[in-house]
Amino acid sequence: MKTLIIYSHPNHESLNGAFLDAVTGAIAISPAAHEVEILDLYAENFDPVLVFNKNKRRRDMHADPAFEKYREQIRSADRLIFIYPIFWGRPPAMLLGYFDQVFATDFAYKYVPGKLFPEGLLAGKSAVCISTMKGPTGYIGLTLGNAHKNLMKRAVFQFVGIRQVKFFEFGAMEKKNGRQEKNLAKVRKYFAR
Repeated sequence: MKTLIIYSHPNHESLNGAFLDAVTGAIAISPAAHEVEILDLYAENFDPVLVFNKNKRRRDMHADPAFEKYREQIRSADRLIFIYPIFWGRPPAMLLGYFDQVFATDFAYKYVPGKLFPEGLLAGKSAVCISTMKGPTGYIGLTLGNAHKNLMKRAVFQFVGIRQVKFFEFGAMEKKNGRQEKNLAKVRKYFAR
Protein backbone atom coordinates (compact mmCIF):
# COMPACT_ATOMS: atom_id res chain seq x y z
CA MET A 1 0.00 0.00 0.00
CA LYS A 2 1.28 3.46 -0.85
CA THR A 3 0.43 6.30 1.51
CA LEU A 4 0.71 10.00 0.79
CA ILE A 5 0.73 12.25 3.85
CA ILE A 6 -0.20 15.87 3.18
CA TYR A 7 1.02 17.92 6.12
CA SER A 8 -0.31 21.46 6.39
CA HIS A 9 1.08 23.24 9.42
CA PRO A 10 3.78 25.92 9.43
CA ASN A 11 5.61 24.59 12.51
CA HIS A 12 7.10 21.10 12.88
CA GLU A 13 7.58 21.74 16.60
CA SER A 14 3.80 21.87 17.01
CA LEU A 15 1.35 19.18 18.08
CA ASN A 16 0.58 18.67 14.39
CA GLY A 17 4.27 17.87 13.91
CA ALA A 18 3.98 15.31 16.72
CA PHE A 19 0.99 13.75 14.92
CA LEU A 20 3.05 13.55 11.72
CA ASP A 21 5.81 11.74 13.64
CA ALA A 22 3.26 9.45 15.33
CA VAL A 23 1.69 8.48 11.99
CA THR A 24 4.98 7.81 10.21
CA GLY A 25 6.35 5.89 13.19
CA ALA A 26 3.24 3.72 13.49
CA ILE A 27 3.09 3.00 9.75
CA ALA A 28 6.74 1.92 9.88
CA ILE A 29 5.92 -0.83 12.42
CA SER A 30 2.62 -1.82 10.80
CA PRO A 31 2.49 -5.47 9.71
CA ALA A 32 1.35 -4.43 6.23
CA ALA A 33 3.98 -3.32 3.75
CA HIS A 34 3.74 0.43 3.22
CA GLU A 35 5.50 2.97 1.10
CA VAL A 36 5.11 6.46 2.56
CA GLU A 37 5.62 9.83 0.92
CA ILE A 38 5.27 13.10 2.85
CA LEU A 39 4.21 16.34 1.21
CA ASP A 40 4.82 19.26 3.58
CA LEU A 41 2.96 22.13 1.92
CA TYR A 42 4.71 24.83 3.95
CA ALA A 43 8.22 23.41 3.52
CA GLU A 44 7.43 23.03 -0.18
CA ASN A 45 6.44 26.72 -0.35
CA PHE A 46 3.25 25.63 -2.06
CA ASP A 47 1.43 28.70 -3.38
CA PRO A 48 -2.24 28.36 -2.40
CA VAL A 49 -3.35 31.35 -4.48
CA LEU A 50 -5.65 30.31 -7.32
CA VAL A 51 -4.98 32.29 -10.49
CA PHE A 52 -7.13 32.45 -13.63
CA ASN A 53 -6.55 34.76 -16.54
CA LYS A 54 -6.43 34.66 -20.34
CA ASN A 55 -3.22 32.60 -20.20
CA LYS A 56 -4.21 30.30 -17.33
CA ARG A 57 -7.73 28.92 -17.68
CA ARG A 58 -9.57 26.80 -15.15
CA ARG A 59 -10.52 24.14 -17.68
CA ASP A 60 -6.82 23.51 -18.38
CA MET A 61 -5.72 23.07 -14.75
CA HIS A 62 -5.64 19.26 -15.02
CA ALA A 63 -2.71 19.62 -17.42
CA ASP A 64 -0.87 22.51 -15.72
CA PRO A 65 2.78 21.35 -15.52
CA ALA A 66 3.25 23.27 -12.25
CA PHE A 67 1.00 20.71 -10.50
CA GLU A 68 2.02 17.48 -12.27
CA LYS A 69 4.22 16.40 -9.35
CA TYR A 70 1.23 16.68 -6.99
CA ARG A 71 -1.13 14.90 -9.37
CA GLU A 72 1.39 12.05 -9.72
CA GLN A 73 1.67 11.75 -5.93
CA ILE A 74 -2.11 11.34 -5.72
CA ARG A 75 -2.31 8.96 -8.69
CA SER A 76 0.21 6.60 -7.14
CA ALA A 77 -1.22 6.69 -3.60
CA ASP A 78 -3.78 4.23 -2.25
CA ARG A 79 -4.36 6.25 0.92
CA LEU A 80 -4.21 9.99 1.54
CA ILE A 81 -3.57 11.22 5.09
CA PHE A 82 -4.13 14.90 5.85
CA ILE A 83 -2.67 16.44 9.03
CA TYR A 84 -3.71 20.04 9.74
CA PRO A 85 -5.10 22.47 12.32
CA ILE A 86 -8.64 23.84 12.24
CA PHE A 87 -8.73 27.62 11.75
CA TRP A 88 -12.12 29.36 11.87
CA GLY A 89 -13.97 26.05 11.64
CA ARG A 90 -12.13 24.85 8.53
CA PRO A 91 -8.71 23.63 7.33
CA PRO A 92 -5.99 26.24 6.69
CA ALA A 93 -5.99 28.24 3.44
CA MET A 94 -2.79 26.42 2.43
CA LEU A 95 -4.63 23.08 2.29
CA LEU A 96 -7.72 24.56 0.65
CA GLY A 97 -5.50 26.13 -2.01
CA TYR A 98 -3.98 22.69 -2.62
CA PHE A 99 -7.47 21.27 -3.24
CA ASP A 100 -8.40 24.23 -5.46
CA GLN A 101 -5.44 23.71 -7.76
CA VAL A 102 -4.64 20.00 -7.66
CA PHE A 103 -8.11 18.41 -7.46
CA ALA A 104 -8.99 19.83 -10.89
CA THR A 105 -11.63 18.85 -13.44
CA ASP A 106 -10.47 15.96 -15.66
CA PHE A 107 -7.99 14.87 -12.99
CA ALA A 108 -10.01 14.41 -9.79
CA TYR A 109 -13.49 14.45 -11.34
CA LYS A 110 -15.21 14.89 -14.68
CA TYR A 111 -18.59 16.00 -15.86
CA VAL A 112 -20.59 13.37 -17.73
CA PRO A 113 -23.23 14.53 -20.24
CA GLY A 114 -26.73 13.73 -19.04
CA LYS A 115 -25.70 13.21 -15.39
CA LEU A 116 -26.52 15.65 -12.61
CA PHE A 117 -23.38 14.98 -10.58
CA PRO A 118 -19.82 14.60 -11.82
CA GLU A 119 -17.93 11.32 -11.76
CA GLY A 120 -15.18 11.11 -9.15
CA LEU A 121 -11.92 9.96 -10.71
CA LEU A 122 -10.14 9.15 -7.44
CA ALA A 123 -12.42 6.23 -6.55
CA GLY A 124 -10.74 3.34 -4.76
CA LYS A 125 -8.54 5.57 -2.61
CA SER A 126 -9.14 6.21 1.08
CA ALA A 127 -8.54 9.31 3.17
CA VAL A 128 -7.76 9.97 6.83
CA CYS A 129 -7.99 13.47 8.32
CA ILE A 130 -6.17 14.31 11.55
CA SER A 131 -7.07 17.78 12.78
CA THR A 132 -6.42 19.78 15.91
CA MET A 133 -8.15 22.83 17.30
CA LYS A 134 -7.85 25.18 20.24
CA GLY A 135 -11.55 25.05 21.12
CA PRO A 136 -13.37 22.02 22.49
CA THR A 137 -13.95 19.11 20.11
CA GLY A 138 -17.74 19.40 20.27
CA TYR A 139 -17.77 23.14 19.51
CA ILE A 140 -17.44 22.76 15.76
CA GLY A 141 -20.28 20.23 15.65
CA LEU A 142 -22.66 22.07 17.96
CA THR A 143 -22.20 25.58 16.62
CA LEU A 144 -21.28 25.01 12.98
CA GLY A 145 -23.04 21.73 12.19
CA ASN A 146 -19.55 20.31 11.79
CA ALA A 147 -18.78 22.41 8.73
CA HIS A 148 -15.26 20.97 8.73
CA LYS A 149 -16.37 17.35 8.29
CA ASN A 150 -19.03 18.31 5.76
CA LEU A 151 -16.50 20.27 3.74
CA MET A 152 -13.88 17.53 3.73
CA LYS A 153 -16.12 14.48 3.40
CA ARG A 154 -18.89 15.72 1.13
CA ALA A 155 -17.58 18.74 -0.76
CA VAL A 156 -14.09 17.35 -1.37
CA PHE A 157 -13.72 13.58 -0.97
CA GLN A 158 -17.13 12.32 -2.11
CA PHE A 159 -17.05 14.75 -5.02
CA VAL A 160 -13.80 13.19 -6.29
CA GLY A 161 -14.92 9.60 -5.61
CA ILE A 162 -13.21 8.91 -2.27
CA ARG A 163 -15.81 7.12 -0.14
CA GLN A 164 -13.73 5.66 2.68
CA VAL A 165 -12.93 8.59 5.00
CA LYS A 166 -11.81 8.48 8.65
CA PHE A 167 -11.63 11.55 10.92
CA PHE A 168 -9.60 12.20 14.05
CA GLU A 169 -10.68 15.59 15.42
CA PHE A 170 -8.91 16.68 18.58
CA GLY A 171 -10.09 19.76 20.46
CA ALA A 172 -8.79 21.72 23.45
CA MET A 173 -5.27 20.86 22.36
CA GLU A 174 -3.59 23.93 23.83
CA LYS A 175 -4.41 22.85 27.39
CA LYS A 176 -1.61 21.14 29.30
CA ASN A 177 -3.71 18.29 30.69
CA GLY A 178 -2.07 15.23 29.15
CA ARG A 179 -4.72 14.69 26.49
CA GLN A 180 -2.12 15.31 23.80
CA GLU A 181 -0.31 12.07 24.67
CA LYS A 182 -3.59 10.16 24.87
CA ASN A 183 -4.58 11.39 21.42
CA LEU A 184 -1.14 10.69 19.95
CA ALA A 185 -1.42 7.13 21.33
CA LYS A 186 -4.85 6.74 19.72
CA VAL A 187 -3.46 7.73 16.32
CA ARG A 188 -0.39 5.49 16.74
CA LYS A 189 -2.62 2.52 17.57
CA TYR A 190 -4.82 3.10 14.52
CA PHE A 191 -1.94 3.30 12.05
CA ALA A 192 0.08 0.46 13.60
CA ARG A 193 -2.74 -1.98 12.73
